[in-house]
Amino acid sequence: MSIEVTALSKSYGTQKALDNITFSIKRGEIVGFLGPNGAGKSTLMKILTTYINADSGSASVNGFDVSTQEQSVQKSVGYLPEHNPLYVDLYVKEYLAFNADVYKVAKSRIQEVIDLTGLTPESHKKIGQLSKGYRQRVGLANALLHNPDVLILDEPTTGLDPNQLVEIRQLIKNVGKDKTVFLSTHIMQEVEAICDRVIIIDKGVIVTDKKLKQIMTDKEQILEVEFDHKIEEQLIAKLPNLTAYKNIHGMIWELTFVADKDMRPAVFDFAQENGLKTLQLNQKNKNLEAVFREMTGK
Repeated sequence: MSIEVTALSKSYGTQKALDNITFSIKRGEIVGFLGPNGAGKSTLMKILTTYINADSGSASVNGFDVSTQEQSVQKSVGYLPEHNPLYVDLYVKEYLAFNADVYKVAKSRIQEVIDLTGLTPESHKKIGQLSKGYRQRVGLANALLHNPDVLILDEPTTGLDPNQLVEIRQLIKNVGKDKTVFLSTHIMQEVEAICDRVIIIDKGVIVTDKKLKQIMTDKEQILEVEFDHKIEEQLIAKLPNLTAYKNIHGMIWELTFVADKDMRPAVFDFAQENGLKTLQLNQKNKNLEAVFREMTGK
């Protein structure tokens, strides 16, 4: 496994940031790590990158224990923290050359990561002159400099405009073809565009760990229907496979079903049997945002 976490816990005083969490990530996976603010995402990433120690449990990266083999872990990991720390007075190549010395990698690697991250047009500038998008590219270039097997990225697209978002997402996807990527973000569309798998954490506990395809093909169906007359909820409740219902306003209802078959014909039949007409019937796909809100109670 590229990342292995077993019964890991971490507290700050009386606040439990991580509560006995366990998961593993295989080589080549791109995993989205989601959770509300304060859920424990950054704490876990700091433990995996050896910045802080856990209180109990164990974790390893590329088979190296994060508490006893720190240097081996650091060589295996490329880390882009949430607040990308850069020396803004240095030129791009100067900054990467400095870090190449730290990592003891060949200077030829500098141009390789500049090309890989699309930094070439701006590589002659000081970092302080770059846009937010290009600064993120510098951070990614630095994380890739020593050619790590695992990338840990904490909010890599914060503050980017839509065009920059698309570019950085594509860059992460390309890099993820031969590396393991563990990605924290608040942007659901980002996870849907990049990731193979989703882990959701809430109050220090993992509440969901599923393949993205599995989440997106859930058997839950949400239908929004408008009838031509008002209807009592006792009657609505008789619909088969109905798990929840809500009167949005007037004669419009949101109906939630769990079923293998399409429930729209059943709603039409129900209306006909009860002397109603359906003025509109819309299917609302359950997206990742809906799952996130459901699992975190938001």
